[in-house]
Parts: sequence; C-alpha cells; structure tokens
Amino acid sequence: MFRFRLAALALVCSLVPPSLQAADDVGPLIDRALAGDHRSDANRARDAFRHPKETLMFFGLRPEQTVVEIWPSAGWFTEVIAPVVLGRGKLYAARYAVSWEKAPEMLKTRDKVFVAGLAARPDVYGSVVPTELLAPDFTDAAPKGSADLVLTFRNVHNWAKAGRTDAMFAAFHGLLRTGGILGVEEHRAKPGTSVEDQIKTGYMTEQYVIEAAERAGFRFAGKSEINANPKDTKDHPSGVWTLPPTLALGDKDREKYLAIGESDRMTIKFVKP
Repeated sequence: MFRFRLAALALVCSLVPPSLQAADDVGPLIDRALAGDHRSDANRARDAFRHPKETLMFFGLRPEQTVVEIWPSAGWFTEVIAPVVLGRGKLYAARYAVSWEKAPEMLKTRDKVFVAGLAARPDVYGSVVPTELLAPDFTDAAPKGSADLVLTFRNVHNWAKAGRTDAMFAAFHGLLRTGGILGVEEHRAKPGTSVEDQIKTGYMTEQYVIEAAERAGFRFAGKSEINANPKDTKDHPSGVWTLPPTLALGDKDREKYLAIGESDRMTIKFVKP
C-alpha cells in the first residue's frame, strides 16, 4: 500500500504543469545564476547593494515567463534573469533605441559589448532576444500583450528628464498581457521633492512613479523595502551619482560615500488589470 501511495504521488507531481512548479524552483535557479561563471567579480560585489534574488522574487520572476527588461545597459540584471528563463521562457532585452550613427562612442561601445556577450554564451543567454525601446518613437520591444513581466531598474529619472515618462509607461502597458506585472526599482527622493529637483538629483519620489503608472492604466500592487538604504541622506553635491558605483566626486570624500553605499531605492510593482 505504501509503495502504491508513493507511485500515485509521483504520478500527480508529474502532471503538475511547469507554471505551477515554478514558484518552488525559482529560488534555486536565481542562486545558480548568481553563482555562474559568466558574472564578473565586480558585478558580484554589487549583490550586497542590489539584492537581486529578493528583488526578482518580489516582482514574481518565474522560469516559464516572457520577460522584458527595459534598458539593460551593460546587463547587470540580464545576467541574473537570463539563466532563470533559459529553455523555458524568454527575455527581451529592450535596449536604448537611438540613431546609432549619432550616438556617443561610449554608448555604442557598451551596446556592442553587451550584444556580443549575449551571442558568446548561448548556454546562459540562449533565451534572450535583443530589441530596442524608446517610446513613443520605438515601442516594438516585444509582441504586444505578450509579456508576463516588464522590469526596469533605475531608469525613471532619465525618462523624466527627456519628457518621456508617460510614453514609456504607456509602452510597458502595451507590452504586458492582462494580469502582467510591471516592476520598478528607482532611486527614491524624499516625499514632496519638486520634479525639477528630482530630475537634477536622479532621485524620484514614489508618488511620481505611482502616478505615472496609474496614468498608463496600471494598478498599484505593492512595494518592498528590499532596496532601502537609511544611510542615504539624498543631499549629495552631485546627486545620486555622488554615491557608488559612479562616485562622481572622484577621491573627494570617497570613503564617506563608500560607507553610505548605493542609493536608497523604491521597489514597487504594478499590475495590468
């Protein structure tokens, strides 16, 4: 009888679709991604500030999902997300869309290195599709209504400065399926900070982000203090760029800013109703 019960249990487990098993196996998958040999020592050092496992689990990353990462830059989060969805889901790396002929050399070089890195490691990045996004001009970062999860890390201040906030959030809404999640991590300003000062310092208020998402049709679905940093006073001479990793002041008060660490950040998720 005992053997029969074990056999029956094994049969039931084999019938559970991957989407239902995913909640159990995503933690170990993220751990393996973080430990992968594709990550540099410099990127590993930032794990303590960026809390990638906790952040991605809060946003609801699952291995079978279609994910769009907005403006991955050099690919810090890409190298964590990509191995999780490898072979089961898909990751659209929606890079900054510009006229590459007119782009600064630094930006062109970084993008070439990023795309070349994806191609060089199909064992890690085999489920990554490089695309571009800069709303309202370029919005085809993924098939409309196909994404389970759209993620953006420390980008909202750039869109505010360029006057593209509403267009970008509207684009995210269009990319997501009904019930899909938008995850936003951003440098966090003190409540009541003017928009002008937000743009100047790189710190955005939670109110600014929430209202932008709601204007685009999203519903607030929760926030986390995973990436909070109470040491960050947010009154630095060169804004958020005073802190690591940028350290805009160079050696001036370097130890002071290293002791503070990376910025205080909001971590908020929204759902497309």
